Amino acid sequence: MKNATKKIVFTLAALMTMTLAFAEGETKTNAAVAAEQAKYEMNVNVNALARTLNLDADEIDAVNFISADLKKDMQKAGEAQGEDRDNLYKKAIKHNLSYMHAVLDEDQYRTYVKLLNATLNNRGLNK
Repeated sequence: MKNATKKIVFTLAALMTMTLAFAEGETKTNAAVAAEQAKYEMNVNVNALARTLNLDADEIDAVNFISADLKKDMQKAGEAQGEDRDNLYKKAIKHNLSYMHAVLDEDQYRTYVKLLNATLNNRGLNK
C-alpha cells in the first residue's frame, strides 16, 4: 500500500511541476508577442506634426486621415506573423509615404520622412 501511495504522490508532484513550467513558458511567450506587437502601434500626434511641418488647416485634416490609416495598417502588420508581417509593414509604409507625398510640399515631405524613419529606427522596425 505504501508503494502505491508513493507512486501517486510522485505522479502528482511531477504533473504539478510540468504544469507550472508550461504556464511559465506561456507567460514569457505571450509577453514577447505583446512586446513585438507594441512596436507596430503608431499613435501620431497630428498637432505636434502640424507645428513641425507648418501645416495649414486642409493639410492637417489630410494628415490626420492618413495617420489614422497608417495606425490601422500597422496594427494589422503587428498582428500578422512571419513573412505576412513584413509584407504588411512594407505596404503600410509605402502607402503612407505615397499619400503624404501627395499632400505635403517637398520640404515638408523631407522632414516627415526623417521623422518617420527616426520613429521606425527607434522601434527597431527599419531593417
